[in-house]
Amino acid sequence: MQKILVSRCLLGHRVRYDGGASGPFDQLQQWVGEGRVVPLCPEVAGGLPTPRAAAEIPGGQGGEVLDGRAAVITTDGADVSAEFLSGACQALELVQKHGIRIAVLKANSPSCGNLLTYDGTFSGVKVNGEGVTAALLRRHGVQVFSELQLPEAARALTAQD
Repeated sequence: MQKILVSRCLLGHRVRYDGGASGPFDQLQQWVGEGRVVPLCPEVAGGLPTPRAAAEIPGGQGGEVLDGRAAVITTDGADVSAEFLSGACQALELVQKHGIRIAVLKANSPSCGNLLTYDGTFSGVKVNGEGVTAALLRRHGVQVFSELQLPEAARALTAQD
């Protein structure tokens, strides 16, 4: 049975930067019940506390952080790139350990966003881009979906079973 990496916040775990959660979602709960879900919050896994200062990537491109050309900066000016990179690497380790080819990660997140991220100005502006973890997983062939794309993720999972 194919496993799937899922952001912990989407499972109702209170690990978001603001101490909140973004789930649970029925489809994800079904996959939990089937034993498919490998949960991870890359930011917490990387060593950041909950709650924590909001963070964004200037320019919104997680791949630039992976390549050392951009940083992840908090609202108070701290560079948390090392923690984001550590969490992304832990996500990749889980993917490789479990043979995971599909991930459902939190939309718009500087770690997990798969289509849009915030632009780094902390003004609510989103740009086309992906978070650090999403970018690393994609570079290693993982299909990355958000909670806004659960039907697409379900189809992709069915195609792989």
